[in-house]
Amino acid sequence: MTRLIRWKFRLASYLMSLGRDSFIRSLPPRAAVFDVGCGNNSPDRVKTLRPDVHYVGLDISDYNQSPTSFNSADEYVIVRPDHFPRAIESRKGQFDAVISSHNLEHCEEPWAVLEAMLSALKNGGRIYLSFPSEQSVAFPSRSGTLNFTDDPTHRFLPPFDKITDYILSRGFSIRASSRRYRPSILFFLGLLLEPFSMLTKRNMPFGVTWALYGFESVIWASKKSTAA
Repeated sequence: MTRLIRWKFRLASYLMSLGRDSFIRSLPPRAAVFDVGCGNNSPDRVKTLRPDVHYVGLDISDYNQSPTSFNSADEYVIVRPDHFPRAIESRKGQFDAVISSHNLEHCEEPWAVLEAMLSALKNGGRIYLSFPSEQSVAFPSRSGTLNFTDDPTHRFLPPFDKITDYILSRGFSIRASSRRYRPSILFFLGLLLEPFSMLTKRNMPFGVTWALYGFESVIWASKKSTAA
C-alpha cells in the first residue's frame, strides 16, 4: 500500500468522526476484530490504522483484494453465501469489535447476519454498522452508487429504526448513530463539486458526494457487560 493511501485512511479517521476508520482507531489495544464483509482491501486498511489488533476477515468472495491485503489479515475466511450467517455464528463471544461496512444490504439473510454479528462480541464489545440510508432510493443515479438501485447486488434496504431497536433489544447500548451521515467538511466539498458530479453522473472522490446527500446510515453500539 502506498504512503498516499495510508495518509488517506488516517485523514478519513479525522474528517469522519463516525466513520469506520475512526471506529478502528478508537478500539482498545490488541483488540480482536471481526470484519464481516471484508472486501475493498479492508484487511490492509484496518492493519494500517491499527497494526496491533488481531484481524479476522470473512466474506463470500475475494472482492477487490490485493496480495498485500491478503497478507495483512491474521485470518481470512471465504464461505458460500448460504453459509454466511452460520460462519459468523460459529464465532460466538470471540471478538472485542465487529465491523460491518456496507455488508447488510448485500446479504441473503440480513437479520440472521445481524444477530450472528451481535453474538460474536464479548461482553463490553463494540460493533460498527454502516449501510445505505433509506432515503437513498430517491437520490439521483450516479456511477459509484448514489441511488440504492445503482448497485445490482443490493438485496435489502436496512430500516434504520428497526435495526436500532433490534440492537437495543439484544442488550446493547447505542454509542453514536446517524440516519444520514453528513460530515461537515466532506459535505461542503461535495456541495462545491456537485455540478461536476451532475455533469459526469459519477460520485466525486473521497466520499464527498455521499456526504452531501447523506448516503450512509451509521451505528456504533456496545454490548453491555451484564448481557448474556
